[in-house]
Amino acid sequence: MPEEQSQTIMAVDELQAIVQRCQILEEADFKGEDFNLFQVAGQKCLEDGYAAQLLEVIQNEKNKVIIKNMGWNLISPLVRCIFMYKQEDDKREHCLKILDQLAELCNPKELFLSLLEQIEQTSGEQVCQTVMLLLQPLQTVLLKLQNKKAYSVGLSLAMIMNQLTPLPVPYTKQQIEEDKLGLCQCCNAVVDFAKPFVNELVKNMEKSSEYNDMELKEELLKFCMKSLKYPLLTAQLEQLEGIEEHPFRHFATEIVDILWDIKELIPLVFLRHKDRSPHWENQEFAEMEQKNSADSLACLSYLIFVQHLGIACFPVVFSPSYLLQCNMTHIEVLLKRTEESMLSKGLDLFESCLLRMEDDSLLHQYLEFRTFINVPQDLVKVMTLCPIEHLRKKSLNILQLFIDKFDAEGKYTLFRCLLKTSNHAGVEGYIIKNIKDQIHSSLTKACDNVWFTGHHLISLLDLVLMLPEGAETDLLQHSDRIMASLNLLRYLVIKDCESDNQTGVWTTLPKIERNFLKPLHVGLNMSKAHYEAEIKNKKENRKEAHSSNTVCSVTVGGEKMPAMTTEMQLQVLHSALFTFDLIESVLARVEELIEVKIKAVMDEHS
Repeated sequence: MPEEQSQTIMAVDELQAIVQRCQILEEADFKGEDFNLFQVAGQKCLEDGYAAQLLEVIQNEKNKVIIKNMGWNLISPLVRCIFMYKQEDDKREHCLKILDQLAELCNPKELFLSLLEQIEQTSGEQVCQTVMLLLQPLQTVLLKLQNKKAYSVGLSLAMIMNQLTPLPVPYTKQQIEEDKLGLCQCCNAVVDFAKPFVNELVKNMEKSSEYNDMELKEELLKFCMKSLKYPLLTAQLEQLEGIEEHPFRHFATEIVDILWDIKELIPLVFLRHKDRSPHWENQEFAEMEQKNSADSLACLSYLIFVQHLGIACFPVVFSPSYLLQCNMTHIEVLLKRTEESMLSKGLDLFESCLLRMEDDSLLHQYLEFRTFINVPQDLVKVMTLCPIEHLRKKSLNILQLFIDKFDAEGKYTLFRCLLKTSNHAGVEGYIIKNIKDQIHSSLTKACDNVWFTGHHLISLLDLVLMLPEGAETDLLQHSDRIMASLNLLRYLVIKDCESDNQTGVWTTLPKIERNFLKPLHVGLNMSKAHYEAEIKNKKENRKEAHSSNTVCSVTVGGEKMPAMTTEMQLQVLHSALFTFDLIESVLARVEELIEVKIKAVMDEHS
C-alpha cells in the first residue's frame, strides 16, 4: 500500500477512534485533549481530500453531541480547503455540505465566535469571497442565539463592514461590470444577511407601539450609517447604460428601505441636531465619530434628493427654502472633499435644491446661517482649485444659480462677502459683472431697488472701484477684476446722468478718481516700463547667446513660469504688454466719458 494512502487512511481511522471514544463520554466529561485531537484529525482528513468521510462522521446521529461541542474547531481548515478546490470539484461540494451541517449542529455561541474570527483574519482579495461564503452559516447561527442577539448581530455587521472598507470601490462602468474583488456582489449579500433581523425588529415594533428593545434598532442603524459612508459615499450611483441593475443603486435602495422600515429615515434627514453618537472621553474618537456621521448623513441626503430613493415616503409639505436649509450642512461637508465622487455629489445636491426654487425667492435672512456663507466660499475654492474641468464649470453655474435665488438684499450681502473673501481676480471679476447686471435691472425696471442704487450702491462701489494695493498692485494678476471694474464704471457713467445721479456714482466720483483711476494710471506706467525693460533685456541676451533656444525661467504676475526658451518668454512678456494696453484703452475711454458728461453739465449751467 502506498505510504501516502496509508497516512490518509490513518487520519480517517484516527478520527473514527477519537469519535468512538467520545461517544461513550458524557458532554461534561469532554477534555481539552479531546478537542485538540478531534481538530487535528478533522483537519488532516480535509487537507488530504477525505471530506466525504468527514461529512459521514458529522452526519452520523450518534456523533451529534460531539459535533455540537467540537465542530466549530473545523471552520478554519474547512474555509482553507473550500478555496483550495475548484468550483466544480466534488470535494468542494462535500466541504460546503460540512459547513451547512456545522451551522445546524454546533453550539451557536462557539460557532458564532469561530465564524467571526475567520472573517476577521481574512484580507486582500479573499475578503469578499470569505464574507460571502460565511454569511449564510453566520445568519443561521445568529437566528438561533437567545442571549445578546442584538449585540451579536451588531458585532457581525461591524466586523464585516470593517473588513470591506479598505477595498477600492469600483467607479467606472467597466470596473462595476468586472467587480474584480466581488465588492458589488458582497455588499448586496450583506443586506440580504441583515434582512431577517430587520423583519424581526419591524414585527416587534408592529406588535407594540411601546416596543422598548432599542438595541437591535441601534445596531441596524449603525450598519446603515456605515454603509452610507462606505461604499455609497464613494460609489458612482447614476444609472449606467448597459447595466440593467446597478449593484450600488440596488444596495443604496435597500439601505434606504431599512431606514424607513425601522422608522429612522425622516428623523435622520430632518432631526440632525439629535445627537445619536456615543460619548467618547477621547476627543479624537469623538471628532472621528462626528465626521463619519456627517459623511453618512450627507450621502443619505444625496440619495433622497438627487437619486430620489425613498422620496415617495416624504410628506410634500416642506418649502424649497427649508429643504435647502436642511441640506446646506451636507453640501458643505461634500464640497470640502477633494475626491471626484464626493465633490460631484455635493454639487448635484446643491443644484437639485436650488432648482426647486423660484428666482429672487430666497430671503436675505438665510445668510445669517453660517452654512449659507461658508458654502459659496467652498464653491469658489472648487471653481478655482479643483483639477477636474467639468466640476469647475459646474460649480460656476451653481454659484450663479445660488445668486439668482436670493432677494435683492441677499444678493447685495452675498456680493460683499465674496468680494472680501474670494482672493481670486477671476471670481471678483465675475461678481462685479453680476453687480453690473443688478444695477442695470434696477435702472431699467419701474420698481426702485434701493440695494443697487443710492448710498447702498456707493458702499458696494467702495469695494469694487479700488486697487487692493494701490499703484503697487500687480495689474497682470488682477487684470480680470480691473477690466470688470472699468466696464462697470463705464456703464454707470453712460447710463446714469449727473442730473439724475440714481446710482450715486457722480457724488462719489472724486473718491473713485483718488482710490482707483489715478493709482491705476501710475500702476500702468510702472508695469509697462518694467515689462518693456524686460523685453529689451531678453532681446539683448538673445543676441549675445549662441542660440535662441537657451532655457531659463521668468516670473509673471507673481508666478514663476516653467522653464522656457527666450522666444517663449518674449511671447509671454508681449502678451502682458497687450493686457496693459487693453486696460489703458478702456481707462482712457472711461475718463473721456466722464469729461464729456461733466462738460455737458457745466455748459447747461453757464
